[in-house]
Amino acid sequence: MRDRWVVLSLAVAAVLALAIAAPVGVRILRWRELGRVLHAPRVKPSRPPRISPDYTGLVIPPNIAPLNFAVLERGSRYCVNLRWMPRPSAGFIDVAGRAEIGIMSDSPAVRFPLRRWRALLREAQLYPSPMLTIDVAVRDDEGKWHRYAPIDLEVAEEPIDPYLVNRIIRPLYNYWTNIEIRQRCLESFEERTVVHNRATANACLNCHSFRQNHTDRMTLGVRSGRVGSATVMVRDGRAEKIGTKFGYTAWHPSGLVAAYSVNEVRQFFHTAGGEVRDVVDLDSGLAYYDLRTQTAKTAPAINAEDRLETYPTWSPDGKWLYFCSAAFPWQNRHKLPPDNYDRCRYDLRRVSYDVASDRWGEAETVPSSAELGKSLLLPRISPDGRFLLFCACDYGCFPIYQPNSDLYMLDLKTGRYSRLDISSPRSESWHSWSSNSCWIAFSSKRRDGLFTRTYLAYVDPSGRVHKPFVVPQEDPTFYDSCLDTYTVPELIAEPVPVRSQRLVNVIASPQEVKVESPVTFGAPPTSGATASDSPWMPGRR
Repeated sequence: MRDRWVVLSLAVAAVLALAIAAPVGVRILRWRELGRVLHAPRVKPSRPPRISPDYTGLVIPPNIAPLNFAVLERGSRYCVNLRWMPRPSAGFIDVAGRAEIGIMSDSPAVRFPLRRWRALLREAQLYPSPMLTIDVAVRDDEGKWHRYAPIDLEVAEEPIDPYLVNRIIRPLYNYWTNIEIRQRCLESFEERTVVHNRATANACLNCHSFRQNHTDRMTLGVRSGRVGSATVMVRDGRAEKIGTKFGYTAWHPSGLVAAYSVNEVRQFFHTAGGEVRDVVDLDSGLAYYDLRTQTAKTAPAINAEDRLETYPTWSPDGKWLYFCSAAFPWQNRHKLPPDNYDRCRYDLRRVSYDVASDRWGEAETVPSSAELGKSLLLPRISPDGRFLLFCACDYGCFPIYQPNSDLYMLDLKTGRYSRLDISSPRSESWHSWSSNSCWIAFSSKRRDGLFTRTYLAYVDPSGRVHKPFVVPQEDPTFYDSCLDTYTVPELIAEPVPVRSQRLVNVIASPQEVKVESPVTFGAPPTSGATASDSPWMPGRR
């Protein structure tokens, strides 16, 4: 009898906690009441409800935060039931008493309680090939309920890395105010600021990178007329400033070397079009920082005088450095835009490297831009070494401003590659892999063509990428009013170990490791603006 009272007390406490946590007008349903609503007639013709964000037909991680959404069907009251069931192919399984979440609300915004969502997913994972089913019913103005076809979600066995780091900026082009490096826990809605540039005299913050999804090695680029151009390097929880600016950075798996680009980036504008902004890299080359000697170096294979090189990435075994390279296409790089800027297309190249002897091989092309008639950018290799994901657009080095930029997958075993079906008519750009090679995060403007958002997608063993979904938010209408742009999504296995104030102190400190850059360019003449006036001024690297 005592045990029964304990169970009852816990149940009452759970119901009270949910009642307190639920928004006004929302309540968790009793099963008898839920049954009456969910046996109402289906809408004709039968179809799933329209919801935003679109979470229909997904494969989702077992550790993802609740997929809160707004029902876009008109009604005076909304009933939603979330349950799980084994896939039909799993055979008969007794699932009596399985967890469900029933919600009744006057609002079309549906928010699943975090604890119950997690409990439901944990229970579902005890059975093979679980599916989540979301039933939605809407009451019309006359008080009649209408049911929609269920929304089915497949729950993958493989989790996603629990943290995501983004660069958050406003969609401006000539000032670098309000730049934030932000860390999001994908298992909940918890966020924290890694560093905000208002605490650093509005320095530009960019190019954050990690070693193989881990935060024991991290770099962050800083540039400003007040604090200078430098790189913040985090090693085993300690941060220091390196006295040279790293561009796009890739950590060698050993953690002993970091390859990076040096870029002379300029922005210009078109007079018309869906996207009038454009970017050209007037000159670029690759270098690498050797932590053993605290020196920056380069090599002919990655810094040829007659070519542009950028976007380095290492193979998981550390034996190859992949990067993007284009023939130097213009005679006068002081002209903006330079001649033939729209004919500049980058190949994917790789070069062998031995970290023990610090020796480089000869560069080889895999594949070339001529094969696709596109510019091939941002190579990233799955941690298991099987696939290489990259972007392809009509020209240039900046896919975020190219509406035609699509995602491609290269099978490194067969050498075959193809455009991914998940690509949209709008820009797809920066992407990263989860440490188990089963998930990708990428930037896309598919929602409205203006704001870059981060999307997640499952990659099965064959290399097929399933339908992507936007990173879930606690408020399902969050993206409707958010004016920030989410860029450079990097999946990490644990949180950034250094607190924000420590990074701010390192950025502001005059103490730095003196490093001479091995890659330099002759800067075009300036127009009189100071370094802190605009991030796109000539000579900014």
